[in-house]
Amino acid sequence: MRIMGVDPGLQNTGWGVIDAVGQKSILIGSGLIRSREGTLAERLLRIFNQLTEIVDQFTPEHVAVEKTFVSINAASTLKLGHARGIALVVPTRAGMPVYEYAPNSVKRAVTGRGHASKEQVAYMVGVLLAVRSKLSVDETDALAVALTHAATGGTAAALELALKRAGVVR
Repeated sequence: MRIMGVDPGLQNTGWGVIDAVGQKSILIGSGLIRSREGTLAERLLRIFNQLTEIVDQFTPEHVAVEKTFVSINAASTLKLGHARGIALVVPTRAGMPVYEYAPNSVKRAVTGRGHASKEQVAYMVGVLLAVRSKLSVDETDALAVALTHAATGGTAAALELALKRAGVVR
């Protein structure tokens, strides 16, 4: 199964694509979408266009997106929400199922600890995918989300989606 992970951000959106074959995951590609210049609308369009190109190029079967961490600064959280919306819309528009994972769930799935540091997550992503080159934090976060989906087979996320569609609140 080909899985794309996305770590949305307004300045840097990390993405990573893996192939999950049985218990093994293989790195296919990863990178950053940088959108630091221009108006909010121009930056969001840049994320939309580049994410669309990546989805078209790699054609993942599933897309996993990290849920937003709500900070104290409401304006920053709202801007991050815009970028996250793009990360949800692009694959949905292409007909791909989208799954969402909380940051602590991702950390737990990849490192065994829900409060692991970014460095620990990056290290484990490197080990799990046999990555020899240095990846950015945003790339490793995106790959960690993809690995989380691969590890769960999407079952937890699929259950949440089904419950949400059924109107069940947990």
